[in-house]
Amino acid sequence: MKKLLVTGGTVFVSRSIAEYFAHKGYDVYVLNRNSRVQSEGVKLIETDRHDIGELLRGEYFDVVVDTAYTAEDVSMLHDSLGGYGDYILISSSAVYPETLPQPFTEGMQVGPNKIWGKYGTDKIAAESALMQRNPNAYIVRPPYLYGENNNLYREAFVFDCAIQNRKFYLPKDGEMKLQFFHIHDLCRFLDLILEKKPSQHIFNVGNREAVTVKEWVTLCYRAAGKKPEFVNVYEDIEQRNYFSFYGYEYVLDVDKQYELLQDVTALEEGLQRAFDWYVEHQDEVWKRPYMEYIEKNL
Repeated sequence: MKKLLVTGGTVFVSRSIAEYFAHKGYDVYVLNRNSRVQSEGVKLIETDRHDIGELLRGEYFDVVVDTAYTAEDVSMLHDSLGGYGDYILISSSAVYPETLPQPFTEGMQVGPNKIWGKYGTDKIAAESALMQRNPNAYIVRPPYLYGENNNLYREAFVFDCAIQNRKFYLPKDGEMKLQFFHIHDLCRFLDLILEKKPSQHIFNVGNREAVTVKEWVTLCYRAAGKKPEFVNVYEDIEQRNYFSFYGYEYVLDVDKQYELLQDVTALEEGLQRAFDWYVEHQDEVWKRPYMEYIEKNL
C-alpha cells in the first residue's frame, strides 16, 4: 500500500484529492491543524505546515501532493520531510500574465498578472522553489475548478439564485468566456501522472471548450430545474461585487493533458453533481454578499 501525503485535506481541492486516493486504496495522510472535520479513511498529522518540526523526519511517503500557496510553504515542507518519491504541486493558471497571447501554453514565460496580483506571483514563487529543490516534480495548473466539496461561492451562488427564483444579474452581454475543470477530473489526472510518469512535468489542465458566462449560468439554473431570467449589467462597476468571477477572460491550451486524459466530465453533468452535493452541504460554502450588493445597488 503506497503512502500519500496531502497538505491540507479539509477543504475543496485537498479534501477531494485525499478522499479520491483513500478510495483508491492508498494509505493517505493529511497534514493540517485539525480545525475542521476530517475525511473518513485518512490519517491526520496535526500541525501547522509552518511549524512541522520533526514530525515527518522519520516518515517516507511514496507521493506528496502539495497545495502550497507560497515559496515559504514549499521550502518549509521540504525542510521537514524525511523522504519521498513523487511530488505534485497544485499550482494555478494565475501564473500567466494577462498580456500573453491566448490560449496560454505551458512553455510560456510566467509573470505577474494584474487580475490575480499577489496570489499569482506567490504561486510562481512556489513553483520556482519546488523546481530548485526537485526538478523532477510535477506542476499542475488548473483554470476554475468546480464540483463537489467546493467551498467557494461560485456555482453555489448561482444555485442559490435559482433555488430562490431570483433574476440573474449578468455582466454586460454575458459573452465573457470561462474555462472549467471538474475536481474529480483533476484527481483522475493526478492518478494518471503517478501511473504514466510522463516526461513532461508542467501541465495545464481543463476542459478544452470554454463557455460563456451566460451559458454557464443557464447550466447552473438547469441543474436546479430552473431557467434564468437575465438582467444585463452594463454599468462600469466591479463585477466581483455581484458576480462569482472577475471580468477577465482567458483560456489554457490543454493539449498535453488530453494526451493522458481525454474523457473529461461534461460541464452540464459536473454542475448537476455539484448542485446535488450543494443541496446537502450548504453550510460548508463560504458565502459572499453578492445578493445584498445587488439589492442595494442594482
